[in-house]
Amino acid sequence: MKRMLLTVVLMSLVLGGIAFAQNEADQVYIKAMQASSPVEKAKLLKDYISQYAGKGNQYDSYAYANLGILQYQAKQFNNETIDLMEKAIAAGGIDDMMKGTLLTFIADLSLKTNQFEKAKNCAQQCIQHAAAAKGKEAEAGNAAAWTKMAGGGHYLMAQALEKSGNIKGALDSYNQAFITLKAPAILGEVKRIGKTYYDAGKFAEAEPVFRYLAGTGLDSESMTILAQILDKQGKKDEAKQIFTDMYAKNKTGAMAYNIGIMLANEAKTNPAVTDDAVAFLLDASFLDPKRSKQCLDTARYLFFSQDKEWNSRIKQMEESQALVKDWTNTINTKFGDKGEEDLTPDERREYRKLKELIDKETVTLNALQTQMKSGSGKFDALVAAAKKRVGK
Repeated sequence: MKRMLLTVVLMSLVLGGIAFAQNEADQVYIKAMQASSPVEKAKLLKDYISQYAGKGNQYDSYAYANLGILQYQAKQFNNETIDLMEKAIAAGGIDDMMKGTLLTFIADLSLKTNQFEKAKNCAQQCIQHAAAAKGKEAEAGNAAAWTKMAGGGHYLMAQALEKSGNIKGALDSYNQAFITLKAPAILGEVKRIGKTYYDAGKFAEAEPVFRYLAGTGLDSESMTILAQILDKQGKKDEAKQIFTDMYAKNKTGAMAYNIGIMLANEAKTNPAVTDDAVAFLLDASFLDPKRSKQCLDTARYLFFSQDKEWNSRIKQMEESQALVKDWTNTINTKFGDKGEEDLTPDERREYRKLKELIDKETVTLNALQTQMKSGSGKFDALVAAAKKRVGK
């Protein structure tokens, strides 16, 4: 935007033609415009205005305009600079490009000084002026410059509307600016508004913003954010479809993770999607190094949660291991290093009974471990398939 404004400034300064000097006032203006430094030029223009402005001289409007532009370039963002530019327009006699430049700068200065109604008014005038000038036959060669000026007007209008609280209007004007200027940077302003809504948890307000951004095809992140917004509003089928479509085009860890987590949540009430959740989370475990362990652990939990006896078998194994450990400790404590032939008949009977219990429980434990290994083997096969699927 700034580059466009400065381009227009240079054109305006050139177009602010200097006619043949006919009197002392003209000579003072010409001397000012020929000054080598902006500071000297501004001083001489002020001298001209103080001595000759308002007396019917031909350069009054350009003196006001060029002094206002010099002050704008010097970052004198105040009402004095605005007043100079407004006097230039009111005096009349300036060319179309200069008038458009001044309207643009007045709108920008009004924004900088929190005069939002004035900013909106001048931005609208700028848009209308640029459209009218572009339609003139004599301006056919400057069509691109007028298009840029109109786009700049839409951008300034959007800024003024946003700062005055009219977000819907601001979004419409940002859209017009983008359509006119084809500048992707403008979408950054739209995204900033959407992120403000998103961060505040205003998902209904954020949704149309990110739908618009996603529709431009120029911001892939906005598509992801849109899917997340839909998910948070309970529009899970649409969100899942967006994620799935994106993953089909570009297999990334973030996409696989988002789909896997959505399906994992859905699996709580719809077990039929558990296998798909596991598959996407395993993909993510290979594609997203930062979340690798989290994704693998979640996939493992989901997989084994389908086996209703799994937790029961784990508990049984723990109980069996505890019993074997207790009985072994009892044998070691009571009988130490004694061989069976060294035991008394009563000790021998107790020893054999404990050994029998240990052997029986070990058979149970081995059977449980076999079942657990079978399930683990199936999960390991899924991990291997995911690794191959994502090319790792």
